[in-house]
Amino acid sequence: MDIRNSVALVTGASRGLGRALTEALLERGARRVYATARSVRGLEPLIAAGKGKVVPLELDVTSPVHAARAAEQATDVELLVNNAGLLEGYGVLAPEVAGFRHDMETNLFGVLHVSRAFAPVLEKHRGSLVNVLSVAALANMPAIGGYSSSKAAAWSLTQALRAELGRRGVAIHAVFPGPVDTDMIRAFDLVKTPPSSVAAAILDGVQAGQVDIFPDPMSAEVGALFVRDPNAVATRFAGP
Repeated sequence: MDIRNSVALVTGASRGLGRALTEALLERGARRVYATARSVRGLEPLIAAGKGKVVPLELDVTSPVHAARAAEQATDVELLVNNAGLLEGYGVLAPEVAGFRHDMETNLFGVLHVSRAFAPVLEKHRGSLVNVLSVAALANMPAIGGYSSSKAAAWSLTQALRAELGRRGVAIHAVFPGPVDTDMIRAFDLVKTPPSSVAAAILDGVQAGQVDIFPDPMSAEVGALFVRDPNAVATRFAGP
């Protein structure tokens, strides 16, 4: 799709990749960007920079009521970016399952709630839906096993949405980033890609009509390996 003059909505827009995506959409000429967050206070810098083009919306993606209310307010959305994410689930054998559950509520059910709420809007505009997943959706990283499981489930959900909404004229894009330099993984000693670079690559993929987008060097390498040998990716992520 053409980003210029489009109307987009980005979940989890107050920081990290969501903020970078909102900024990139504005740079590419989007007419309006609905920037959502659980608290709109965190959106104030984006609102100021957007010069009237950024519309803040309070949205807790884990709430279907919030998602429905957002869809009622943003009836002109042509591009929906499910970006909001959480990383609290580490080893799957940890005594507590609360982090695992929270990851599922945000990374899986959050995508489901928002996608369901906006499905009629996107169908009306023959728009596009972008789900920001992770390379950990392709094979589990045991160190973040709960998070990986939630992203794998979201990838399966994305495939279901692709089948159901695709026949209604909605383009569905799955994004598989590697480590992005955001607060979420600040404590991890990894080579990370700047969120601005990842955001630009995601929008390049959407504009080019790529259904599966690998927006950084690590993810591109993993994606190519996954096509050749999925088990090799699982072995690599499992570590020694």
